[in-house]
Amino acid sequence: MQPDLPAAARFMTTHARLVDRQRFDLATGRRGPAGALAALAGYRNADDGYGWGLEPDLRSPESQPVGALHALEIMAETGAPAGALADWLASATLPDGGLPFALPVGEPAGSMPLWVQADPTESCLHLSTAIVAMAHQVARHDPALRAHRWLATATDYCWREVRALRDSGGTYQLMHVLWFLDAVHEVLPGAAAELRRVAAWLPRDAVLPVEGGIEGEKMHPLDFAPRPDGALRELIGRAVIARDLDRLAGQQRSDGGWDVDFAAQTDAGALEWRGYATVNAVKQLLASSTSTRRLATEDVPVAR
Repeated sequence: MQPDLPAAARFMTTHARLVDRQRFDLATGRRGPAGALAALAGYRNADDGYGWGLEPDLRSPESQPVGALHALEIMAETGAPAGALADWLASATLPDGGLPFALPVGEPAGSMPLWVQADPTESCLHLSTAIVAMAHQVARHDPALRAHRWLATATDYCWREVRALRDSGGTYQLMHVLWFLDAVHEVLPGAAAELRRVAAWLPRDAVLPVEGGIEGEKMHPLDFAPRPDGALRELIGRAVIARDLDRLAGQQRSDGGWDVDFAAQTDAGALEWRGYATVNAVKQLLASSTSTRRLATEDVPVAR
């Protein structure tokens, strides 16, 4: 199944924030990367980090690790270099090499309590692995980031902590750990084997409920393995991925957009998440060719 792109475009024009409208136009070939990068610049601070609600449930202006995650995602999409963002990430990194879930929040209005109440002195594996995974995607086209001391330090932290894991630590952590291993499996010795070990914690359908989430909140195969060229998709199985692409295509709403199945802190955040989800759904569906899905006649099961 393919998305209804005209309907999705109408939804984005009507409801989405500028940065996601520009990302949508980039993903669908309507515009080049300049617009998305210009929109991203509006969230940048003088310290070269990103804030200002780039994470819809963290509205405060100061630079935050999760703001860096979203910025790196756009840099990966556009082929832009990370520039001074790696320097900011180095400044936010704790002595053990990890990043905190959040730094102190100056303006808590409209932000989820989990961000406001985070301990800025404690490294968070699940957010650190997400950021480092995205940074490695950018480093594919950014030699300066690839050679930056921060990326080596943060990768070492994630690698050390991931190898010590004996259980998933929860659905979100498992998802981001798999992102990390999928991103580094070709460049980090032993990561391919570690990816197989951790992927074995997924059930055969690669669908897991989110602990403490709202009713029906789940992670699906495409959440765990968003990269069409990633090794994790082969471990999960082509047929499982194909079914999930059909599930995703079938979730396009009558207004042209996609919903999310998690709670947002504000009405504004909920609508922003829908724009973000719509961009990601369209990206996934366009990146997965009909011929690839047609080949999925039998599962390649998760290694166990």
